[in-house]
Amino acid sequence: MDQAPGSRQDGDAHSALPVCYRHADRETGVRCTRCERPICPECMVSASVGFQCPECVRGGSGTGHAPAANQPRTLAGGAVAADPRLLTKILVGTNLAVFLVGQIRPSFLDKLVLIGQWPPAPFTPVDGVAEGQWYLLFTSMFAHEAIWHIAFNMMSLWWLGGPLEAALGRVRYLALYLISGLAGSALTYLIAAPNQASLGASGAIFGLFGATAVLMRRMRYDMRPIIALLVINLVFTFNPGFNIAWQAHIGGLVAGVVIGYGMVHAPRERRALVQFGTCALVLAAVIVMTLVRTSQLT
Repeated sequence: MDQAPGSRQDGDAHSALPVCYRHADRETGVRCTRCERPICPECMVSASVGFQCPECVRGGSGTGHAPAANQPRTLAGGAVAADPRLLTKILVGTNLAVFLVGQIRPSFLDKLVLIGQWPPAPFTPVDGVAEGQWYLLFTSMFAHEAIWHIAFNMMSLWWLGGPLEAALGRVRYLALYLISGLAGSALTYLIAAPNQASLGASGAIFGLFGATAVLMRRMRYDMRPIIALLVINLVFTFNPGFNIAWQAHIGGLVAGVVIGYGMVHAPRERRALVQFGTCALVLAAVIVMTLVRTSQLT
């Protein structure tokens, strides 16, 4: 991130950063290169040199474009939305709706759960991803059986998803969520027993954990809280008493770190290419894992 001279306070290493002039609760080390007021990532608009604030852009401050040409962009280059939590609300609502339907009609979950192959040998398998039901890699991301499971996942989604959606923009945030979830499902399918059923948004949630850690490091925030929370979750993940599909957690976490890095570290001149190219590479890895496991089981 380019910063104008004087964008960080000198002297005492523990001195507080200035706050954004439009968002008084957000510290920032970046200033508008035109008016030199401090601006947060939500207010940054890329200019030929550094960043400018929305007011300078609308006033035609010499960015090389008409005043209406540049709109405020997120840190990752996405459009700033009026409701930065809209997609997070939709994802939470979708998960809750599927959970309620599953509670009313338990057989509904049988059509969504991730399973490699069923029934097991010596019977002839008729269901599972290996039998062509690839959609289970996706549908299982929205299915939960236990109330504690969906409660934990939805609280994590709300806590992590809102800031990420605001920082990345809706399209990039949705790509991160879905591909991380698919990566968790694919690793579960690759490693777990073919007759082991798996369900839940945990892969996508761990993808948000990974991307949040990358974003916090990029913004030079204190990473101790997110690291502590991630360690606690990994302890639960590998505790045999909880019967958790650890493969989904690890697959989602790795995908989230990779995609998150591509999102927040992409150079501005090739931002979209790098960001969506990273998503495509992770998605290609998902397809490869799925094909490899299918060839093993058929």
